[in-house]
This record gives sequence, structure tokens and C-alpha cells, in this order.
Amino acid sequence: MSIIIVDDEKEIADLIDVVLKNEGYSTIKFYDSLEAYREIEHSRTIELAILDVMMPGIDGFKLCSKIRENHTYPIIMLTARVEDIDKITGLSIGADDYMTKPFNPLELLARVKAQLRRYKKYDAVKPPEADFFEGSGLVIDRQKHFVSLFDEAVNLTPTEFEILWLLCKNAGNVVSSEEIFESVWNEDYLDSNNTVMVHIRRLREKLKEPPRNPKIIKTVWGVGYKVEK
Repeated sequence: MSIIIVDDEKEIADLIDVVLKNEGYSTIKFYDSLEAYREIEHSRTIELAILDVMMPGIDGFKLCSKIRENHTYPIIMLTARVEDIDKITGLSIGADDYMTKPFNPLELLARVKAQLRRYKKYDAVKPPEADFFEGSGLVIDRQKHFVSLFDEAVNLTPTEFEILWLLCKNAGNVVSSEEIFESVWNEDYLDSNNTVMVHIRRLREKLKEPPRNPKIIKTVWGVGYKVEK
């Protein structure tokens, strides 16, 4: 299994490549987004993608969308722009994490390890524990990493699955954005952080929730989110 690196800035792609290989990871590196697009379309060996946002031709957002058509492996987006809209866009189309250039290579490495741990934990053939939730037409089988809504399968990324499972295992209780972020991302929560909000919105879209009156994941204003028992 490999990590795909896509960045038209050769120095950055090469740096990431060296850092990951020094940790024993297998990598596939592209400076050209079109070549990377072809690899993403056909490869079955990728377990994580690191994508630059601003590239000529096919940008990182399009590559991210392409991955999410068929794959749930983690995606980390890189960009030189600091505007929140880039982060929101990336997370909205399925990215799991986001870093702004310039970045500390060791921090990127730590985030890669965290994403892979989460991915392997929830995509393993035989997870260590089996859990199950059923309610409001929603079924979650944690052992099989399976979600369905009214008998129709719902395809979630590992991050989305973990958020939904956290809400469901606390069904009936409100879970704050801070609790969700620190539990799922294992990082300190910032008041300005909109990562949880964006992922909740994506979950609601996949669960076909009406935006103004969601039935499954409910917002408790000023407190957090909850799923009813």
C-alpha cells in the first residue's frame, strides 16, 4: 500500500517524499496533476493522499472529488492560501485534514500517522470490538464498518464514520463540537474551528437530511449535536 503525493512544486513534493520514506512508507509522487489523476482513477494500492490545492490543469479539489467517487482512504490537502474558504471547500468535498504552506514536515508526518491509524482502525477486516446502533432508520455496524439508512448503504469516510459513531454511542445526549473534535482528531479545539461543522454538514448530506430540519443529527444551538435514541 502507498501514499500518493501530488504537488507541482517539486521541492515540496520531494521533501514530503523523503520524510515519508524515512519513516518506512511507500510513496507514489507526481508533479503533474493529470498523471496523478490517471493513477487515482485506476490504482487500488493507495491508502492515503496528500494533494496540493493550487495546481495547473486539474486542481486538488477535483482530485479529491475523484477519489471520493470510489474510495474512503484519508486525504490531506495542502495550500499556500490562508483563506477559510479553501479549507471549507476541501472538507466539504471529502478531505480529512488540511495544512497551510509553509508547514512543518514533522507536523505533516504526525497528521499522516494519525489519519492512517484512524483509517486502519475502522477499515480493518477484524476490528477488536463489535458495536451496533439502530434507530430512526439508521443502522451502524462498527465491526463491519457499515452504515445504512432505511436499508440503503451509506458510504462514509473513516472520519465521518467516527463522528457518526461518537454521536450514536452517546444517543440521547448532546456531544459538543469540542468533544467531537478532540475525540476524532486528537488535537486541542479552537473556538474558530469550523472543521466539525463542515463534517456534520457532509454527514447530513449523505444521510439525505433536510438542511433546515434534520431528523437524525440534530443541532442543539450553543451546545453541540445529538442523535436521538
